[in-house]
Amino acid sequence: MRLVIVSGRSGSGKSTALDVLEDNGFYCIDNLPAGLLPELAERAIIHTELAQPLVAVSIDARNLPSHLSRFPELLEQVRNKHIHCDVLFLDADEDTLLKRFSETRRRHPLTSANRSLAEAIRVESDLLGPIADLADLKINTTSLNLYQLRDMLKLRLLNKPDAGTAFLLESFGFKRGMPMDADVMFDVRCLPNPYWKPELREHSGLEQPVIDYLAAQPEVEEMFQDISSYLLKWLPRFAASNRAYVTVAIGCTGGHHRSVYLTERLGELLQSTIRNVQVRHRDLT
Repeated sequence: MRLVIVSGRSGSGKSTALDVLEDNGFYCIDNLPAGLLPELAERAIIHTELAQPLVAVSIDARNLPSHLSRFPELLEQVRNKHIHCDVLFLDADEDTLLKRFSETRRRHPLTSANRSLAEAIRVESDLLGPIADLADLKINTTSLNLYQLRDMLKLRLLNKPDAGTAFLLESFGFKRGMPMDADVMFDVRCLPNPYWKPELREHSGLEQPVIDYLAAQPEVEEMFQDISSYLLKWLPRFAASNRAYVTVAIGCTGGHHRSVYLTERLGELLQSTIRNVQVRHRDLT
């Protein structure tokens, strides 16, 4: 049995996450009282009508505060049953959440006559702290649209073939902001930039003209060797510490040339030596 616990602040994409999981064979339960989590796991194992191999539940701020504060204890009870359990926590910055509620005209579950929307969002963050602290995978959806979030969930949750650490190598452009869910980050903006070569500007780091140009630059090779040595040494240490997900982000200015090239090369190298390595190019369109 595999259990995915989905949580996060209202407006961050929890409903989308459940929809993706349901479309991919998970039996999904929205707004499960946290106190019922161990019982649900027990029933899913014992009773045939619930014994589906894939189960996902949403636990959020609509729960009793006393149940949310007990989440670490409840999660431990579930994992003691030897159930493969992932905790997914979705979030976004406050301005984005405010905008999403304004656009949809939905009522935040914690607003009241005496509590504004902004106050409710901040209170919700405190209530969900025990879950956020234990999350195996955190995804910040501030800059993701619906389709990008769906793709991210499929890549990170559904393409994890077995137990153990799932590593994601992600290229990005600093001009669109740093990825907020990165665990390790490398800045490669000091390397020669193909953007300033008119004949290379419209190509990406996936295309041969840029590959040939960057492969011929000694600084690029030196950077590749240094980063690869670091990752080959330390990523297995992350796995040994029982981390379920690790994101390594590599950034250049626009996220089209240098970071893409290095991410591809590093991904190819690591996939030959480490299990469950995924590659994504955030800003490559």
